[in-house]
Amino acid sequence: MSAGVEQHVIKPGWFTRNVFNRLVAALTRRGISVLGSQELAVRGRKSGEWRCTPVNPLTVDGRQYLVAPRGHVQWTHNMRAAGGGELRIGKTARPFTATEVPDAEKPELLRAYLKRWKAEVGVFFGGVGPDSSDEVLLGIAPKHPVFRITPGS
Repeated sequence: MSAGVEQHVIKPGWFTRNVFNRLVAALTRRGISVLGSQELAVRGRKSGEWRCTPVNPLTVDGRQYLVAPRGHVQWTHNMRAAGGGELRIGKTARPFTATEVPDAEKPELLRAYLKRWKAEVGVFFGGVGPDSSDEVLLGIAPKHPVFRITPGS
Protein backbone atom coordinates (compact mmCIF):
# COMPACT_ATOMS: atom_id res chain seq x y z
CA MET A 1 0.00 0.00 0.00
CA SER A 2 1.37 3.41 -0.85
CA ALA A 3 1.80 6.08 1.81
CA GLY A 4 -0.84 8.30 0.16
CA VAL A 5 -3.44 5.56 0.35
CA GLU A 6 -2.51 4.66 3.92
CA GLN A 7 -3.08 8.30 4.84
CA HIS A 8 -6.62 8.32 3.36
CA VAL A 9 -8.79 9.17 6.35
CA ILE A 10 -12.00 11.17 6.47
CA LYS A 11 -12.39 12.24 10.07
CA PRO A 12 -15.90 12.63 11.43
CA GLY A 13 -17.13 16.10 12.17
CA TRP A 14 -18.21 17.34 15.57
CA PHE A 15 -21.88 16.37 15.10
CA THR A 16 -21.07 12.85 13.93
CA ARG A 17 -18.50 12.27 16.67
CA ASN A 18 -20.38 13.86 19.58
CA VAL A 19 -24.03 13.29 18.69
CA PHE A 20 -24.70 10.76 15.94
CA ASN A 21 -22.10 8.08 16.81
CA ARG A 22 -22.84 8.39 20.52
CA LEU A 23 -26.58 8.07 19.92
CA VAL A 24 -26.18 5.02 17.65
CA ALA A 25 -23.72 3.43 20.13
CA ALA A 26 -26.07 4.06 23.08
CA LEU A 27 -29.03 2.52 21.24
CA THR A 28 -26.93 -0.46 20.13
CA ARG A 29 -25.72 -1.04 23.70
CA ARG A 30 -29.39 -1.16 24.71
CA GLY A 31 -30.09 -3.80 22.08
CA ILE A 32 -31.56 -1.50 19.40
CA SER A 33 -29.86 -1.78 16.02
CA VAL A 34 -30.21 1.28 13.77
CA LEU A 35 -30.66 0.01 10.18
CA GLY A 36 -28.48 -3.02 10.91
CA SER A 37 -25.78 -1.17 12.85
CA GLN A 38 -23.74 -2.94 15.48
CA GLU A 39 -21.01 -1.85 17.84
CA LEU A 40 -17.54 -2.99 16.84
CA ALA A 41 -15.19 -3.64 19.74
CA VAL A 42 -11.50 -4.09 18.96
CA ARG A 43 -8.50 -4.09 21.30
CA GLY A 44 -6.32 -1.01 20.89
CA ARG A 45 -3.01 -1.87 19.25
CA LYS A 46 -1.03 0.15 21.81
CA SER A 47 -3.20 0.24 24.93
CA GLY A 48 -4.83 -3.19 24.73
CA GLU A 49 -8.05 -1.50 25.88
CA TRP A 50 -11.34 -2.19 24.10
CA ARG A 51 -12.16 0.51 21.54
CA CYS A 52 -15.73 0.72 20.28
CA THR A 53 -17.35 2.30 17.26
CA PRO A 54 -20.66 1.85 15.40
CA VAL A 55 -20.36 -0.12 12.14
CA ASN A 56 -22.64 -1.45 9.41
CA PRO A 57 -21.78 -5.12 8.87
CA LEU A 58 -22.33 -6.32 5.31
CA THR A 59 -23.42 -9.84 4.34
CA VAL A 60 -22.62 -11.07 0.82
CA ASP A 61 -23.14 -14.70 -0.22
CA GLY A 62 -23.49 -15.77 3.41
CA ARG A 63 -20.20 -14.18 4.50
CA GLN A 64 -19.95 -11.12 6.69
CA TYR A 65 -17.69 -8.12 6.12
CA LEU A 66 -16.76 -4.82 7.72
CA VAL A 67 -16.11 -1.94 5.34
CA ALA A 68 -14.32 1.26 6.41
CA PRO A 69 -16.11 4.03 4.49
CA ARG A 70 -13.92 6.73 6.06
CA GLY A 71 -10.70 5.02 5.02
CA HIS A 72 -7.75 3.90 7.14
CA VAL A 73 -9.18 4.97 10.49
CA GLN A 74 -8.16 3.87 13.98
CA TRP A 75 -10.37 0.80 14.09
CA THR A 76 -8.81 -0.53 10.87
CA HIS A 77 -5.30 -0.22 12.30
CA ASN A 78 -6.46 -1.90 15.52
CA MET A 79 -8.17 -4.68 13.54
CA ARG A 80 -4.97 -5.42 11.63
CA ALA A 81 -3.05 -5.67 14.90
CA ALA A 82 -5.68 -7.65 16.84
CA GLY A 83 -6.84 -9.95 14.03
CA GLY A 84 -10.42 -9.78 15.24
CA GLY A 85 -12.78 -8.38 17.82
CA GLU A 86 -16.44 -8.48 18.78
CA LEU A 87 -19.69 -7.30 17.26
CA ARG A 88 -22.11 -6.22 19.97
CA ILE A 89 -25.81 -5.55 20.21
CA GLY A 90 -27.14 -5.07 23.71
CA LYS A 91 -25.62 -7.65 26.03
CA THR A 92 -24.78 -10.00 23.16
CA ALA A 93 -21.15 -9.99 22.05
CA ARG A 94 -20.14 -12.13 19.07
CA PRO A 95 -16.37 -12.66 18.86
CA PHE A 96 -14.83 -12.99 15.41
CA THR A 97 -11.55 -13.26 13.60
CA ALA A 98 -10.84 -10.88 10.72
CA THR A 99 -8.97 -11.24 7.45
CA GLU A 100 -8.30 -8.19 5.31
CA VAL A 101 -9.69 -8.52 1.79
CA PRO A 102 -7.27 -7.81 -1.09
CA ASP A 103 -8.11 -4.82 -3.30
CA ALA A 104 -8.81 -7.06 -6.31
CA GLU A 105 -11.73 -8.68 -4.42
CA LYS A 106 -13.29 -5.43 -3.21
CA PRO A 107 -15.39 -4.16 -6.17
CA GLU A 108 -18.28 -6.59 -5.55
CA LEU A 109 -18.20 -5.85 -1.82
CA LEU A 110 -17.98 -2.08 -2.20
CA ARG A 111 -20.88 -2.20 -4.69
CA ALA A 112 -23.02 -4.20 -2.25
CA TYR A 113 -22.08 -1.87 0.62
CA LEU A 114 -23.00 1.21 -1.41
CA LYS A 115 -26.31 -0.37 -2.51
CA ARG A 116 -27.21 -0.90 1.14
CA TRP A 117 -25.81 2.25 2.79
CA LYS A 118 -25.10 4.86 0.11
CA ALA A 119 -27.55 7.35 1.69
CA GLU A 120 -25.53 7.18 4.91
CA VAL A 121 -21.95 6.80 3.67
CA GLY A 122 -21.95 7.73 -0.02
CA VAL A 123 -20.25 11.07 0.63
CA PHE A 124 -17.08 9.20 1.72
CA PHE A 125 -16.73 7.51 -1.68
CA GLY A 126 -16.09 10.60 -3.80
CA GLY A 127 -19.07 10.26 -6.13
CA VAL A 128 -18.59 6.52 -6.68
CA GLY A 129 -21.83 4.60 -6.32
CA PRO A 130 -23.28 1.11 -6.61
CA ASP A 131 -23.73 1.51 -10.37
CA SER A 132 -20.07 2.40 -10.95
CA SER A 133 -17.97 0.05 -13.06
CA ASP A 134 -15.68 -2.54 -11.54
CA GLU A 135 -12.76 -0.47 -12.83
CA VAL A 136 -13.92 2.62 -10.92
CA LEU A 137 -14.57 0.59 -7.76
CA LEU A 138 -11.14 -1.03 -8.09
CA GLY A 139 -9.65 2.46 -8.32
CA ILE A 140 -11.03 3.45 -4.90
CA ALA A 141 -10.49 0.04 -3.30
CA PRO A 142 -7.11 0.92 -1.70
CA LYS A 143 -8.77 3.81 0.16
CA HIS A 144 -11.39 1.62 1.88
CA PRO A 145 -10.22 -1.33 3.99
CA VAL A 146 -12.56 -4.32 3.99
CA PHE A 147 -12.34 -7.21 6.47
CA ARG A 148 -13.98 -10.63 6.13
CA ILE A 149 -15.12 -11.67 9.56
CA THR A 150 -15.51 -15.24 10.72
CA PRO A 151 -17.47 -16.07 13.89
CA GLY A 152 -15.43 -17.41 16.78
CA SER A 153 -12.41 -16.17 18.64
